[in-house]
Amino acid sequence: MIRGTKMKKITVTTDFIKLQQFLKLANAVSQGSDAKHFIIDGLVKVNGEVCTMRGKKIYEGDIVEFEGVSYVSVK
Repeated sequence: MIRGTKMKKITVTTDFIKLQQFLKLANAVSQGSDAKHFIIDGLVKVNGEVCTMRGKKIYEGDIVEFEGVSYVSVK
């Protein structure tokens, strides 16, 4: 997480959600196809590490960072 940045909580009602879907749910992107390109280009981090797998499973407590904003998955 970027120091001094607030974490946005994103409620997920299932056990996990795919990264591409998570970015759309968080309103970080407008379309799933946009998320696909950002992920493949290495612009998204999951738990502090660059993730290029759009099907990466995001579980409760995982932190996704994109464009200077941190999102945490909560149930």
